[in-house]
Amino acid sequence: QEQLVESGGGLVQAGGSLRLSCAASARTFSIYHMAWLRQAPGKEREFVGAISRTGNPYYADSVKGRFTIYRDYAKNMVYLQMDSLKPEDTDVYFCAADQAWTTIAIQRGRSSEYWGQGTQVAVSS
Repeated sequence: QEQLVESGGGLVQAGGSLRLSCAASARTFSIYHMAWLRQAPGKEREFVGAISRTGNPYYADSVKGRFTIYRDYAKNMVYLQMDSLKPEDTDVYFCAADQAWTTIAIQRGRSSEYWGQGTQVAVSS
């Protein structure tokens, strides 16, 4: 029922930056926690970070200090600002939403109720 739409992916050189956006409905944005995950071909989806419904962010160790998650309450948008990108950051990035913070903390977002279609990020060396 709920749709999440990611955008902002592209090709960038190592050390560069990209900002991904996730558009959500007002209902989803107000009652759901939001997360970002990424997936390489043939691999499982990997947790990147999340932000609670009240705006508290949480990051995987692999991206801490390089990526920033924030939300715009007026636009029902969640953003993933990616700086100091590395070739290993190359993945399809997904926005996800779930009602329970435990889903994020324990399941690392992989069992989230709602998912976007993904946006491709490619980092060249």
